[in-house]
Formats: sequence, C-alpha cells, structure tokens
Amino acid sequence: MDASDIAGDLAHVLLTEEQVRLRVGELARQIDSNYAGRDPLMVGVLNGAMMVMSDLTRAMKSHCSIDWMAISSYGSGTKSSGVVRILKDLTADINGRDVLIVLPLSYLVQNLQSRGPASVEVLTMFRKPDAMTAAVAVKYVGFDIPNEFVVGYGLDYAGRYRNLTDVATLAPHIYT
Repeated sequence: MDASDIAGDLAHVLLTEEQVRLRVGELARQIDSNYAGRDPLMVGVLNGAMMVMSDLTRAMKSHCSIDWMAISSYGSGTKSSGVVRILKDLTADINGRDVLIVLPLSYLVQNLQSRGPASVEVLTMFRKPDAMTAAVAVKYVGFDIPNEFVVGYGLDYAGRYRNLTDVATLAPHIYT
C-alpha cells in the first residue's frame, strides 16, 4: 500500500518508498564495512522493525544472524506508556557476540548490554531528535524526522499502516 491508497488518513508524506530503499542500501554497506569478517547478531524489535530488518539484511553482502524481541511500551495509543515489558525474549545466547539492535529502546540496550555481548550497537531507521528523552548512543541513523505521529514502513497506529511503503504523518482525525 502506498500513500495514494489511503491519502485521507495521512497529513503528509515525509519519505517515499524510494528514499527509504536508497537509505537502507547505504546503511547495509556501512554495516558490511564495519562488521567485515564478523557475524553480527541483528536483533529486531517486533513488530516495528520487521520491514527494516527484512530489507536491511537482504541488502547486506556479509553474513549475519537474526533474532527478535517483542517489547510492549505503547498499547494502542500515540504516546509511550513508559512501562516496558518483554513479551518475547531472544532465543540466541549473545554472550561474546556482536549485537546490532534495530529499533532501539534505552531499556533494551541496557538489558542486552548486561548479557555479556562483545559489543552492542544501535540502528534506528527513524529518529525524532526533538522527542528524545533518554540518551541512547545510535551508531546508524536512517533519517531524522519531526516529532509527529508517523506511520509506514513497519510503524503503526493500533496495528494498522505497517504495510504502508511510504513514511507519513497520520492525520489527527484518525487518532483523536
């Protein structure tokens, strides 16, 4: 689904499918270079990171392993509840591994660092500098975006819009 399919639900498109695709390729090349000769464990946070993880790992030329975590902090609203729960933990042992977290939360970074990995780095496809409340060192940034409610490319509102190929701000009449 692209923005033209649901234009009435969106305030404006921030990033097109093509812009996102090009940036994912650039990030994949950076990761390939930085992890040359190593087999990083890519940790995606469900469900928001599913599109990024899929496209990113397919664009990479080097080996990597993939694992998933599910964390709840939003519920069905537009703002984080502040309460973080692990709904699905990793299946892989990360002790001594190089770990790259896709779609970070400060809680998750701290949690995984406590498990003895060789390294923990963070990739976020969409960063909102104006909304940052916790200091998370992010090594790879796809795009800086405004502090608005954004959907598409894995990001949702109440479970919808994840399959939107563009990234757009949701029209206020949808969530008010």
